[in-house]
Amino acid sequence: MQWLTSCVSTSLVLVLLGLVVLCGMSASRMSDVVRENMTVTLLLNENVDSTDADTLMAALRQHGAVRNLTLISAEQILEEETARLGSDPSEFLSGDNPYTSTLELHMTADYANSDSLSRVAEQWKQLWQIDDVVYQPDIVSNVNHTLHRIMAILTVLAVLLTIISVVLVHNTVRLSVYARRWTIHTMRLVGASWSFICRPFLLRSLGIALTASLVASAVLVGGVHWLIGRDPMVAQVVTPHIQLLVVASIVVASLLITQLSTLLTVLHFLRMRESEMYR
Repeated sequence: MQWLTSCVSTSLVLVLLGLVVLCGMSASRMSDVVRENMTVTLLLNENVDSTDADTLMAALRQHGAVRNLTLISAEQILEEETARLGSDPSEFLSGDNPYTSTLELHMTADYANSDSLSRVAEQWKQLWQIDDVVYQPDIVSNVNHTLHRIMAILTVLAVLLTIISVVLVHNTVRLSVYARRWTIHTMRLVGASWSFICRPFLLRSLGIALTASLVASAVLVGGVHWLIGRDPMVAQVVTPHIQLLVVASIVVASLLITQLSTLLTVLHFLRMRESEMYR
């Protein structure tokens, strides 16, 4: 019963710790997703034909700042504007298409900030195929500023919750060992070495750590897949890679905290005199 109680309480704490890791990694991934979904529009020169556009797209795809790009032809833009306005704008220009082809691209997260965008935009404007580079620097700055504030708040919360988790696990282990303090004292009296006394406690805590980490991982991963079933967009933020890292962090943290806490607690009781055992 005591072993089961220790497993349950440790599992609950590990779920809390796993949530901290999951939220931190998901927030970082969400920050990248938001940055990567900001659109930059390249207005092409009216003399650019399909071959020139393909050559430009091939060159841009090699650029480290570009995640993906889409060519929107002048004819497609004219059709969309005609549908939106309810009339054909070319009718007022003797049938000439007033629009030029554009490239809509999404930047990689590392380049989706005002400084990098402005530097890359100046480089692209030097290309003869490109007339102008259009993006909204104020929105880019506001998004990055907001994301940085959110990450700072989450970091503080993560540190606090991690400390709380470590303290709770340590107290759980301490109470478990405390209940067997007289066993430790008896083994010490009969001449057992400290390593011999510590071994069964460490093996017991190892079993608790593995069981609790398995339960906590199952709860978190199951919860994530339930959310993905409700909203597939969650899969873009909580990727399988993040889920694997969360499970690994739970297992490692569980082993480190429980083993270290058990060792320190057992050594503490080994150093105690018999009179102190009653306290």
